[in-house]
Amino acid sequence: MSKLLVKPKAQSGLMQEITPESAGWTYVGFALNRLKPGETTAGDAGEKELCLVLVSGKAKISVDGEDFGELGERMTPFEGQPYAVYVPKGSRWQAEATADLDLAVCSAPGGEGFKAKVIRPGTHPQMKRGKGTNTRYVTNIMPEDDGSAQSLLVVEVITPGGHTSSYPPHKHDQDDLPAESYLEETYYHRLNPPQGFAMQRVYTDDRSLDETMAVEDGDVTLVPKGYHPVAAVHGYDVYYLNVMAGPKRIWKFHNAKEHEWLFTGI
Repeated sequence: MSKLLVKPKAQSGLMQEITPESAGWTYVGFALNRLKPGETTAGDAGEKELCLVLVSGKAKISVDGEDFGELGERMTPFEGQPYAVYVPKGSRWQAEATADLDLAVCSAPGGEGFKAKVIRPGTHPQMKRGKGTNTRYVTNIMPEDDGSAQSLLVVEVITPGGHTSSYPPHKHDQDDLPAESYLEETYYHRLNPPQGFAMQRVYTDDRSLDETMAVEDGDVTLVPKGYHPVAAVHGYDVYYLNVMAGPKRIWKFHNAKEHEWLFTGI
């Protein structure tokens, strides 16, 4: 199995835990907690900043004793936009599930001067991107132009069955602004219906990295460098939650030259 594909390590509780150390990189961390009503999870941000994303379900969430109340409304990631909470560097957070809960913990190096806040559905509108079988639906949870974080970029995408996404192929693995930014990235995948699968390829121009993976419900893929398109097979919609971070909070990508013709009319 590819080292870029991380399977869930449990059926409940802490199902995924990606750290910079386990991924072999510098910036991005990701965890996924699955809780039953009444169960809790908590943590210290330390030197990191966090984005808690309610992938599905509801929870009471507090940061440094500030009670944000019960948050969440969608019961699957395929219906509506998410609630999320930004947790700044040096803060402690806690979440108590009030319904079956999938809570993602996205992390990257933090900075000074940022405050905890709730990011509600509709803060950033869902966008339809692409045409034809390259159509997908994108919700920026923490985009680069919101000025609300030091490092974190967080976005979720729904790709209908039979469609492609993160496509035409693009990459962001060079610290060469304004042409391209260096960003590590994780993909947390969900499938609808859940027994389905999708395909993701991660590859570089020289093919020194070239991995094609069948991703299933709950899998995480790592993108340390290279292009990283996703294909949703017929009959199964794909949701993924992306976490990106690098030395600068800028998303500037480079398109694969041999596929740039696909942008005509997109």
